[in-house]
Amino acid sequence: MAAKRIEVLFFAGENGAEPVRDWLKSLSKADRIRIGENIREIEFEWPIGMPLCRPLGQGLYEVRSRLKDRIARVLFGIEGNDMVLLHGFIKKSQTTPKGDLELARKRLQLYRRQV
Repeated sequence: MAAKRIEVLFFAGENGAEPVRDWLKSLSKADRIRIGENIREIEFEWPIGMPLCRPLGQGLYEVRSRLKDRIARVLFGIEGNDMVLLHGFIKKSQTTPKGDLELARKRLQLYRRQV
């Protein structure tokens, strides 16, 4: 098996909470497995593009996961050799909601200050 090109880290807020990990735990086992497989593929194949991964600008990227009856997104940033998982959600519209992008950008800034 090829070596990982980047390592996955969960963003942790100042209170220690890991929002993406908590969100993943709220999903069904099948959905968690699918999203995990997509993240793992990015770990080993980085840099990787569409249809699995898409840049969103300002250092943000999205993992694009197709679930059984819906679409999930995990927004992340790349810091050195780390893939920092910032925000996860079920997509309900064609475009990524502005509030989700702003939240991920805010968390990326917080992460950069913590490191």
